[in-house]
Amino acid sequence: MVNRSFVVGVGMTKFEKPGSRDWEYPDMAKEAVGKALADAGVAYGLVEQAYAGSVYGAMGQRALYEVGMTGLPVMTVSNACATGSSALYLARQSVRGGLADCVLALGMEKMQKGSLGAGMGASSVTIIDHHLRSMTAGRPWEMDKAPMPQMFGNAGREHMEKYGSAPEHYAWIGWKNHKHSVNNPYAQFQTEYSLDDVKNAKMIFDPLTKLQCSPTSDGAAAAVIASERFVDEHDLWDQAVEIAGHHISTDTAESFEDNSSIEVVGFGCTRRAAARAMAEAEVAIDDVDVIELHDCFSANELITYEALGMAPVGEGHKLVDAADTTYGGRWVVNPSGGLISKGHPLGATGLAQCAELTWQLRGKADARQVENARVALQHNIGLGSACAVAVYKPAS
Repeated sequence: MVNRSFVVGVGMTKFEKPGSRDWEYPDMAKEAVGKALADAGVAYGLVEQAYAGSVYGAMGQRALYEVGMTGLPVMTVSNACATGSSALYLARQSVRGGLADCVLALGMEKMQKGSLGAGMGASSVTIIDHHLRSMTAGRPWEMDKAPMPQMFGNAGREHMEKYGSAPEHYAWIGWKNHKHSVNNPYAQFQTEYSLDDVKNAKMIFDPLTKLQCSPTSDGAAAAVIASERFVDEHDLWDQAVEIAGHHISTDTAESFEDNSSIEVVGFGCTRRAAARAMAEAEVAIDDVDVIELHDCFSANELITYEALGMAPVGEGHKLVDAADTTYGGRWVVNPSGGLISKGHPLGATGLAQCAELTWQLRGKADARQVENARVALQHNIGLGSACAVAVYKPAS
């Protein structure tokens, strides 16, 4: 028998510019986990397992020593920018499989300015070398540009060439997400910009300006995942949010066959994960009210509209034209401000998305609250590649 799984507590630090606060990753973990446990009303001694995620080498055991030393098994997870959602996925699997009734998922990252352009050790093999080869087979490589904005910028260029989207569509997404983050006290940026500010910001890789790119960030987020039995025993139904579906997908050979930049940055990966997660949750995209989407760059948000089925392939920009992904539209996408404005401490991002959607479904998102939110979807990708999609519903 497969057990149901519920988020019963969430917590996160404020996401901050690297170096702006004197702290290390164990300090971040202690703050985020402490908040999640307090939100759940659960003592750390009741946690039976922990999955702790970091891309840049933080150790889960060391991080959790600051919370308590109970002897519980701690597994450190690294899965590129999908690390936080991968820790969440594993915590849920432990509950679903009956291995534990209360599991902690933690994501954290202490970054350096510009670290997304850096290598990750002595090996000459990088997590994106296969993707770079495919992209450069179809488009010229600009040696003076960082790889990540170039990959996602090229996906935006491909969409413009094939389907008629324009730089203004990508700029609007950046404007929207910065506007949303004004009401998020955990966001790295809380400044509202005009659309012209976004369009006229420093060009990083055409069509992407600085205000359409996620920053490097420090921060942590955590969630307490529990079984139905645990929720019953501890009377947590009023705060429980069910993870009704969760799937992680990787690339297939088809991702690289046509040297498509859109495919290289995870379009097919997203489509497969979303289909599986929504099927498990027994929902369609039209049932979803609020979405936290991996907008590492504004171009990725637009092409992901299509991968999730929110618009037909080639028509994602029409959602922008209709303002259908903000308050008053068909879906509210990234009420937190998304990666672009909330920040992107790599290992923490997926669990920060989980926290935002949990607050939304509880009706506790304050000025960010999406009216009558009943079904939420989370999308978190890491090139290399991993794509995680989760569907949340209020407990019933």
